[in-house]
Amino acid sequence: MLADIPVVFKYHVFTCFQQRPAGHPRGSCMGAGAKPLWERLQGRLTATPNPDVSVTATGCLGFCRAGPLMVVYPEGVWYVPRTEEDIDEIIQSHFVEGNPVERLIIVPTP
Repeated sequence: MLADIPVVFKYHVFTCFQQRPAGHPRGSCMGAGAKPLWERLQGRLTATPNPDVSVTATGCLGFCRAGPLMVVYPEGVWYVPRTEEDIDEIIQSHFVEGNPVERLIIVPTP
């Protein structure tokens, strides 16, 4: 029974690794500079003494022109980090202190 499986992580982060050709009308998170941000996220979480966070690389999350995008569960919080400092703030505020970073949240719309 699934209820008997222990939860290992407090947060599960999905990061978009979609790469489209330059000039594609939808754009892509990797084309918008996601790679160094996700590398920073992975590196900082690895260095955190008690990382209750799992990170999963995904394909397109559907809101390409807004990217780079990441979504954090179980809350379903969507972030648009632009700098490595944004990543640091998300880790400290959201993952360590439990407070989502309002200024980096995006509400996805079709």
